[in-house]
Amino acid sequence: MMTQNADKNRVQVQMLCMDDLVPQNHLLRLIDEAIDWNFIYDLVEEKYCHDNGRPSMDPVMLIKIPFIQYLYGIRSMRQTIKEIEVNVAYRWFLGLSLTDKVPHFTTFGKNYTRRFKDTDLFEQIFEHILNECYRVNLVDPKEVFIDATHVKACANNKKMQKQFAKEEALFYEELLKKEINEDRELHGKKPLKESDDEDSDNNDDDTPPGNSGGKEIKVSTTDPESGWFHKGEHKQVFAYAVETACDKHGWILGYTVHPGNHHDSKTFPAIYEKVKGIGSELIVVDAGYKTPAIAKTIIDDGKKPLFPYKRPMTKDGFFKKYEYIYDEYFDCYICPNNQVLKYTTTNREGYKEYKSCGYICKECPYLSQCTESQNHVKVVCRHIWEEYLELAEDIRHTIGMKEKYSKRKETIERLFGTAKEAHGFRYTQQIGMARMKMKVGLTFACMNLKKLAKIKQKMGLIGTSFLTFFEISRFLNVKIA
Repeated sequence: MMTQNADKNRVQVQMLCMDDLVPQNHLLRLIDEAIDWNFIYDLVEEKYCHDNGRPSMDPVMLIKIPFIQYLYGIRSMRQTIKEIEVNVAYRWFLGLSLTDKVPHFTTFGKNYTRRFKDTDLFEQIFEHILNECYRVNLVDPKEVFIDATHVKACANNKKMQKQFAKEEALFYEELLKKEINEDRELHGKKPLKESDDEDSDNNDDDTPPGNSGGKEIKVSTTDPESGWFHKGEHKQVFAYAVETACDKHGWILGYTVHPGNHHDSKTFPAIYEKVKGIGSELIVVDAGYKTPAIAKTIIDDGKKPLFPYKRPMTKDGFFKKYEYIYDEYFDCYICPNNQVLKYTTTNREGYKEYKSCGYICKECPYLSQCTESQNHVKVVCRHIWEEYLELAEDIRHTIGMKEKYSKRKETIERLFGTAKEAHGFRYTQQIGMARMKMKVGLTFACMNLKKLAKIKQKMGLIGTSFLTFFEISRFLNVKIA
């Protein structure tokens, strides 16, 4: 028998408890019980007047509204408010009844501008949640995985102007200048002058350009703090680069935000400062970070860098750089034809240049595989910190390091994939670096908290304060969605 009473309950009056309407295993209920949200009151206390003005909105509810947005990947604050109006679980999480009026979608933006702008509130929220993960012994910072991803900025690609920008100083520039002059003095050469310009026309190897001068860049008129990100032939957008560090279990340990046109090797010091003092022993990074300066920075701090193999960038048909053998005792290179390339100078970029004899090379049977220079002189460059890269290569060949590097796809890369697929991290509707940092901080905070809540739920530890070693080791092998 067919029943036709679908509409009869719409106008019934019932007495309900909000807590009964939210399932016990709902994600927001688990998150609400995983931490004590009252810590927010202490963080924002100085932003409110104690004896004047009208009563404000509850700061905890104010922070929870964008938290819901980033937790569920809702595309805008306007849409978030619409979802809160009809979602009982969202209302329960915010402390609203079924009849309470939901705040206007501009409420958070106004409070951000008047109270939270130019503060580190959202970074403090992220740090508090991370400390809770540390407190229950879930984080293992011995192996740190670092990488960067790009988030499309809220900027029209056609609304831009070209500007001449000076090259930023490298983080190791002063130390490099000092060691360059020491190396030149050791070889009997004068220190470089500030105005000197060295000729590098005969350099056949891949030597990175110097940081003097500048270049013309594209600047968005909508969001000038973003950067023009160019990858491949098709991906050309204004974006932000979010550099992130996590441990082997996928807990996010820290983050930094930069314009999208900044290379990973230049932004590395900022994220490294956040993780070098937390007990890390191994720093796992991709090929974009494989530079002598980064290798030296990590090794000098008593840690091990783990870089991947990077194939030589030599032209097809020419000898690779590793086919020229370096003689450390005589400080020279031996070419495949057993001829000597002698030291000539140390240039401004920190590369020692070793040149062959043009008269000998002119008659060499391997000349076409060696150099195309008109004077038949082959130049091989070696960075003054090259031994740090060689030490990093030794670490890469150590037993077990291949397996450790392969964990990148299970940790940092999976983290970025989850953020983009489930938390709206592919693009941002926020304009400006400060608002972008807010989005990143809250997104990563909710990812850590979601993981923490699910762990406590599966182990039946919601409301407890300590996990035993056996419980942790047993559970960390369980994958958290």
